[in-house]
Amino acid sequence: MSTRFLAVGECMVEMAPTADGTFKMGFAGDTLNTAWYARKCLPRSWDVSYVTAVGKDQVSAQMLRFLEGSGLETDRIQQMDDRTVGLYLIQLKEGERSFAYWRSQAAARCLATDRAELEASLADAGLIYFSGITLAILPADDRVAFLEALRAARANGAKVAFDPNLRPRLWEDADTMRASVTEAAGVCDFVMPSFEDELAHFSDATPDVSADRYLDAGAAMVVVKNGPEDVICATRGERQKFQPQPVTQIVDTTAAGDSFNAAFLAEYLVTGNVAASVDAGANLAGRVIQQRGALVDCLEAA
Repeated sequence: MSTRFLAVGECMVEMAPTADGTFKMGFAGDTLNTAWYARKCLPRSWDVSYVTAVGKDQVSAQMLRFLEGSGLETDRIQQMDDRTVGLYLIQLKEGERSFAYWRSQAAARCLATDRAELEASLADAGLIYFSGITLAILPADDRVAFLEALRAARANGAKVAFDPNLRPRLWEDADTMRASVTEAAGVCDFVMPSFEDELAHFSDATPDVSADRYLDAGAAMVVVKNGPEDVICATRGERQKFQPQPVTQIVDTTAAGDSFNAAFLAEYLVTGNVAASVDAGANLAGRVIQQRGALVDCLEAA
């Protein structure tokens, strides 16, 4: 198996609130968050690459420098003359976050437009990670091309991991979102939903229902996150439940799921141990939510 962790999606400018009421500029985005934490968690024998598209303006150049400075490989990032990068602002209330977005001209929307470029960017990946936001920002034809490229990469030996990360405002309509996410799950070795989203948008009564639905869609393993409640890890042959350690002081839940996914996958890729992977994911997520912002230095590099 190749030792390349490759995340695909959109990195954005992040404006995060500070303790004094101002905002601090950074760079983040769900798949980028996972790649950033994966670099912290994986051994140095693994490469971590990010696949997206950016502009050729100053803020895009600054973003590329940030990614490179974080230890991420950027050689698979497309640069476009007529586009830039998106921006989002985090708003907090009692530790829970909401977002405001400015992303209509984001170059990442075009990351799958060039089919040959897309296929080349996925070459030699050991694991390809993407999310429902990756799918949502793509035009419909590009979503089809992206899933075809994932199938081809998987046939060539890559593993594929997917967080549905359901964000209805990014989609044409809720039915398209549900259908696209379900189709995507069928090409995945790992599907890693958050039950809160699945309850809200699929009306799943319990996390077990979510696990069963994604298994029925074709996923090989489903890992259902549920805040402080049990994490469910299910395959067709086995189902396990794990209780994460409680976190008493929650400051900011931004990137809780993204960091969990990173640590879970990093541990599983190295050891194949489900219990240790859940423990690693829950431990990292618990540290992240006790600080502000999506990317926090709570682990030393492996």
